[in-house]
Amino acid sequence: MSIDSKIKEVKKCPVQYVLAIQEAMNAIQGKWKVHIIASLLFGPKRFSEIQKSVGRINPRMLSKELKELELNGIIKREIQNISPVVIEYSLTESGCKLKKVLDAMIDWGIEHRVISLKKLKHGK
Repeated sequence: MSIDSKIKEVKKCPVQYVLAIQEAMNAIQGKWKVHIIASLLFGPKRFSEIQKSVGRINPRMLSKELKELELNGIIKREIQNISPVVIEYSLTESGCKLKKVLDAMIDWGIEHRVISLKKLKHGK
């Protein structure tokens, strides 16, 4: 069975649909994972660069989240054998596909905010 036919099959069944969403959420859930993924959408980064772009995440939590994202096949860690050793993180092919999801979240968030503000202004 092809991936496309599997996806169509899952989208027809409420139980499978919810399970598929749960599986996706398990891979990216957590306070910082989506922020890290968003940062890496702009290209490979070193640990300190990710920490700066994400904001108030402490090094221990960033390390934990990076390990989990790597285990889930969303990011890859590459060690460059130069002196000093450089470790870079980047998205895998699967991780790059999350751009569509994040773009949809941005679109929804902006639309939702505009609609909510209009309702507040008009008292509806």
